Amino acid sequence: MLVATLIAANATSLSGDNMAALTEDDYVQATNALAAKGMIVTRREWIDKGKALDICIDGQSDSGQGAMQPRIAGALSSFTDRCDIAVQYVSHREKSLFLSDMDSTMIGQECIDELADYAGVRDEITAITERAMRGELDFAASLRERVAKLANLDEALVAECLHQRVTPNAGAKTLLATLRAKNVHCLLVSGGFHHFADHIGADLGFHGVHANRLDVKDGKLTGGLIPPLFGAQSKADILAQVAAAKDIDHANSFAVGDGANDLPMLALAGLSIGYHAKPVVNEAVDFPLRHNDLSAILYALGIPSSEWQVTS
Repeated sequence: MLVATLIAANATSLSGDNMAALTEDDYVQATNALAAKGMIVTRREWIDKGKALDICIDGQSDSGQGAMQPRIAGALSSFTDRCDIAVQYVSHREKSLFLSDMDSTMIGQECIDELADYAGVRDEITAITERAMRGELDFAASLRERVAKLANLDEALVAECLHQRVTPNAGAKTLLATLRAKNVHCLLVSGGFHHFADHIGADLGFHGVHANRLDVKDGKLTGGLIPPLFGAQSKADILAQVAAAKDIDHANSFAVGDGANDLPMLALAGLSIGYHAKPVVNEAVDFPLRHNDLSAILYALGIPSSEWQVTS
């Protein structure tokens, strides 16, 4: 049995004003679209009336189990301009382990691009970051190239950048507070830097943080990183290691990211989420989150807003 969760655009504002509210007619339209592709809808249930709707589909509708998720997403494609849609197996919907990228996912900035502004090389570094996140460049090599351009930047400016420019994305605190209340183990995994990630992780409520370490000497960045480099495969490795240590099936994990360096982690997670992500990520995930803020992830987990731990 699979469940497709339709989440109306702007559904996570909790304001009560939802221009794109879902209706019973939308359920009928979705059911007909699925039936036209040979899929059988067994039931439907509102998570939040007008905002988030679960549609359950018989997993036996398809002889190849792995083909069901893209077929369902394809059948519901007419909704994607006004809904976020998550497709997953009901049997593993309850999750125990969460991993998240930091830059442009939990926070609204790319920290290295902000540091580049202080160093006077923003345009140059931003262009490299964009290409790396699209998967056009090797992440590790591009990171070393970018960090090298920060040589001689005062370490004090890193702290200034953190406090003056870095802000959590909407819904991040509500997401983490609710997951912790549900006893989900939460890890922040970043190809960025501990100078930022340690603060962000503590502020949002992550249980642990994994990131890169900028090399500093005499109060200035050297332009290097302290080994080992924490890259794309490192994120997937952390998921596998923590899942094994805590005896958590990978199917009971979920992960969110926005760039190509998140793809190995997302491929390993039971539910993969792209947050306002690059096309290469949206094409690969179970849940491309395009319209709503991070708290919409809670709808994908079947958690109604009445159970959210809403924070300022």
